[in-house]
Amino acid sequence: MNVFLIMYISIYLLMHAYVFYHTYRSFQYSKKIIAYTALFSLFMVLSPIIVRFAERNGFETGPRLLAYSGYTWMGVLFLFVAVAGFYDVFAIGKWCLLTIRKRPAAMTPSYRRGRFLTQMVIVLVIYCYGLYEANQIRTINITISSPKISQGIGKLRVAQISDVHLGLIVRESRLEKILAKVQEAEPDLIVSTGDLVDGQLNNLTELGKMLEQVNPPFGKIAVTGNHEFYAGLPDSLDFTSKAGFVILRNEAINVNGISFVGVDDQVSERFGEKSEEKEFDLLRRQRRSMFTVLLKHRPVVDQKSVGLFDIQLSGHTHKGQIFPFNFFTWYSFRYPNGMNMLEYGYLYISNGTGTWGPPVRFLAPPEVTIIDFVHGV
Repeated sequence: MNVFLIMYISIYLLMHAYVFYHTYRSFQYSKKIIAYTALFSLFMVLSPIIVRFAERNGFETGPRLLAYSGYTWMGVLFLFVAVAGFYDVFAIGKWCLLTIRKRPAAMTPSYRRGRFLTQMVIVLVIYCYGLYEANQIRTINITISSPKISQGIGKLRVAQISDVHLGLIVRESRLEKILAKVQEAEPDLIVSTGDLVDGQLNNLTELGKMLEQVNPPFGKIAVTGNHEFYAGLPDSLDFTSKAGFVILRNEAINVNGISFVGVDDQVSERFGEKSEEKEFDLLRRQRRSMFTVLLKHRPVVDQKSVGLFDIQLSGHTHKGQIFPFNFFTWYSFRYPNGMNMLEYGYLYISNGTGTWGPPVRFLAPPEVTIIDFVHGV
């Protein structure tokens, strides 16, 4: 059992315990209901694991239903923990203030029930809005000018998609909206900065055909994310290639006078895909007079590489996907989503285009990023 799985089970169980504590304090239900609640919680914790296991054994309908129900519950639970946590911090502060003033007030059962129901209404309202926000794909427009970009190319327009997570939940309707945004911008090149797919690649043929039909003048480039490896690397590469992408695995390609360097996600080493070609060595071999774009799934900046690229395009964080989890991603990866100025060059972190897990986003809208590379000072 790897570290991530242990952390996932531990944290998710603790979140269930927190919610159980609040529901029990509010309703004081019987031992039988406590037992049923414990079994339900355990099943929900294990449901994503069950989904992956069923997918790997060729099942689809059952896993899809379980994925929707399990991930919906996960989203509701995450939101309840956030909302109840805010209430609890406020309540503790109020209790401390009243204690100092020697006016402590007892919390009655009816007050607890009312507070719990109020919290649930807030959670359900946010969740319904989150379903709406997840489908409102916005276009972010950026212009990058540099004297390294040849005046002769005029403008190279690049559409960045990231973290689409095609699979059981992100299907044709969502991909159609994504591709409509891409085509509306009329890019010269499309880049996918990882996690184009989610889990097992069962019955994604139609999705692949939809991607294949989008053909900008300079084609499509992709790099691997962690989910390409989770889904099974050979199948992920086959799907991505058939969808018309050139996959850069620790490789570089020249597109209209701009160098695009793509590196594998760092999880590759755990899957025995260690490359002899290091990011630093790969970048060092690029001509410094040529504008260089580093495509890297995680927004981790290798300090040895700074100065060897002009802009790094990344994703992975989803901006937390559900507020306030953006604070955790910011803490983990140092840089906030959007454009970041480095000592030399830039780092752009996409919010991501799809969803992972719960099919919702809250204060982290999905995006297609349109970047115009132009000659300038």
